[in-house]
Amino acid sequence: MQKIHNLVIVGAGPAGIAAAVESYILGLRDILILEKDQNHNATIRKYYKDNKRVDKDWRGQKVELHGNIYFVDGTKESTLDFFDELITHHSVELRTHTEVQKIIKNDDIFDVVTSKGIVKTRYVVVTIGRMGKPNKPDYKIPPSIKNRVNYTLDKCTHDEKILVVGGGDSAVEYAIDLAEKNEVVICYRRETFRRANPINQTAIANAIAHGELKPYLGVNITGLEDEKGRVRVIFAEREPETFDRVIYAIGGTTPSAFLQSSGIKMVEGKPVHDKNYMTNIPGLYVAGDITQESGGSIALGLNQGYAIAKHIIEKMNDI
Repeated sequence: MQKIHNLVIVGAGPAGIAAAVESYILGLRDILILEKDQNHNATIRKYYKDNKRVDKDWRGQKVELHGNIYFVDGTKESTLDFFDELITHHSVELRTHTEVQKIIKNDDIFDVVTSKGIVKTRYVVVTIGRMGKPNKPDYKIPPSIKNRVNYTLDKCTHDEKILVVGGGDSAVEYAIDLAEKNEVVICYRRETFRRANPINQTAIANAIAHGELKPYLGVNITGLEDEKGRVRVIFAEREPETFDRVIYAIGGTTPSAFLQSSGIKMVEGKPVHDKNYMTNIPGLYVAGDITQESGGSIALGLNQGYAIAKHIIEKMNDI
């Protein structure tokens, strides 16, 4: 017979790892985390710049940790090391390069349909993040310049003229980071960077005041063109301008199609859940960015993982 796990977690971010580790600490075994990327915390690896500060109280949200995981302020690197140790020391199996396509409940057992076959389990936690699928502009990008239009900093070099599009924390941090060795313009459709946290608002204001980068505020982009291999940006409120590279940092979207195909009730693009983060399908939970208003709080994700673990143990003890 095929093995039946007690718990399968979809997504190896902070909330997913917390659900696994807290469940293990509370006595559950046969726990499996499925991750489509090559390692845990792909969002932090891809979208956080090196040595980026990582705060427990993200965007000033004071969060009291409820579980057994003690998380403190650090950097991108120390945070990844922290989650490495959690997985290693709690015998949680992490299976990477495995994309979950659908979740089907048959009586009291779930079939988790993946790119590598079906995994059976008694409980499921879905912790897929928004940034795993970054938002893209609604205008077409010419194929000839797609290598110069990016959503992370991976392909950036030095001495380039770069346009960063967006007004949230990622956009602000990208622009400030790139401005150290490049000519940078940050373009945002609103007049202020009010979406960014106070620390980043102060940092971008200082960078602008010292002429380290240029702000194009209240400016919309209507299209991109190829100009001899560079990117010609068409603005609605100003003349076109050519850049070596354009970086979009305009957030991400909830994977609604996947959630709905698994039978999870959605309202305004968000999964419906109770106080224990259980969906309308008994035994199927959601946690992480897809449940948070603005997303991104590691501490909130850890608390969600703990709440889910407690509820699963309570349900198993009632059987």
